[in-house]
Amino acid sequence: MPSLPEEASNAPKNQVRLAYLVSHPIQYQAPLLRRIAREPDIDLTVLFGSDFSVRGYQDQGFGVDVKWDVPLLDGYQHEFLPKLRDGSDVRIFSPLSYGITSRLRRGPANGNGGFDALWVHGYATANAMHGILAANALGIPVLLRAESWLGDRERTGLTLAVKSCFFSLLRRLVNGVLPIGTLNANYWKRYLGEDLPQSLMPYAVDNAYFAQRSREAASGRSELQAELNLDPARPVILFASKLQTRKRCADLLEAYLRLAPGPGAEPVPYLVIVGDGEERAALEARAAESRLGSIRFCGFRNQSELPRFFDLATVFVLPSQHEPWGLIVNEVMNAGRAVIVSDDVGSAYDLITDGVEGCIYPVGNIDALTAALRRVLCTPETAASMGERGLKRIQSWSFEEDVRGLRQALAQVTGKIDA
Repeated sequence: MPSLPEEASNAPKNQVRLAYLVSHPIQYQAPLLRRIAREPDIDLTVLFGSDFSVRGYQDQGFGVDVKWDVPLLDGYQHEFLPKLRDGSDVRIFSPLSYGITSRLRRGPANGNGGFDALWVHGYATANAMHGILAANALGIPVLLRAESWLGDRERTGLTLAVKSCFFSLLRRLVNGVLPIGTLNANYWKRYLGEDLPQSLMPYAVDNAYFAQRSREAASGRSELQAELNLDPARPVILFASKLQTRKRCADLLEAYLRLAPGPGAEPVPYLVIVGDGEERAALEARAAESRLGSIRFCGFRNQSELPRFFDLATVFVLPSQHEPWGLIVNEVMNAGRAVIVSDDVGSAYDLITDGVEGCIYPVGNIDALTAALRRVLCTPETAASMGERGLKRIQSWSFEEDVRGLRQALAQVTGKIDA
């Protein structure tokens, strides 16, 4: 009888062989996958449809060529599925892979048997549905995670009817869902039913990384202030995201202009805008029209550079519309900074209490955003205390909660490990 490979023979007796199907390597997910891979009783294999985020691509939102400067593939077992179609973004039929059924049938590359469960990210692509259907045909339980929420956009009656029919089918193909937060959990209850098992797997970032990098950035704060020609005595309002219409940076700019104490006078704080995209030219034109010298456009900055700007900020603002979560809010909270978000940002409902860690205001209401800025910036102590409370709160929204949620779900659908 042939002997098992050493890796397989040393594996825990009740190890769960987990396949994770996702479109491409995602910068926010890579550290989470490394963390899951450290669980001794979870044998994780990640199946990617595309490598476009590794090789570099044109990001339509930022409007620039992007190649992430954080490791996307280190520390966990992964494979790229054979391709039928592969572009530089994610669409219904791109990336499009073949061989998913045979790959799920084979199981982990170490020869440790077939997969015990399939975790799928999203459901609105051909690859995702291929994986879900293949797993069902093979008798492999399916766990689903996605960002969807009920407030994402208006739909016609016909669209809702089609969606309802689709979810009645999907409900029979999925064994459990992994909600990222409150709004996402409500979405699953609405479309997949109250009885489908849910295990909270919160949308989190590498808290330790961003907290450490933000602390390290403090020693170089004066250099960045000099680079941007900022007076260290003045507070800083920070925006860092894609300059797209739905991000509503224009709302923040208008609110900022209203902070001016009078005609021709500058607001006390600076406004620092990090990011690029289709709205940049219009925003720069509006800033030039104001004739204020206190607005800075810094362009696209890679993920490793962002903690320098978090450290610089007094308050961070995300005024987005249709923002299912907004992971940059998690990142900034790890820097101990106050945050202001619109009520159309999904993370607001789990991470921020109005007046505690920052402020929440009605999306598109510039008067309310202006009032929120005044409220946070009324004294240096106000912003600082909000940031401290945010730093404390984000500690309980971490990868450890993600692992607990995933383990709970795997225990339910496989019965092989403890939750």
